[in-house]
Amino acid sequence: MANDSGNILLALLTGAAIGAGIGILYAPDKGVETRHKIKDKALDAKHDLTERMAHAKDELTKTANEKKEEFEQKLDETISNMSYKADDIISTLERKLEDLKKKNAQLHK
Repeated sequence: MANDSGNILLALLTGAAIGAGIGILYAPDKGVETRHKIKDKALDAKHDLTERMAHAKDELTKTANEKKEEFEQKLDETISNMSYKADDIISTLERKLEDLKKKNAQLHK
């Protein structure tokens, strides 16, 4: 999903840059002025794209960190629950063993 958004954004920026370039080329300005405008537009597009990429990177990092924290919390909860269950199983087995020892002792009498 994020990759589709990035592709759409890139396509929009590319289209805007091409459109601005064509518009400047058809404008009735001198060659030096036209080249200067093209350079300015290209620098603006580069700056805008850099900002958008930095924002996307920050958002992706933030989301990844949130998911990592959620995973670690759920893992800790699962381990804790399993530990309690293991303790319960061990206690039950110890009680059963004691019962068996008592029954065995009664049988030997």
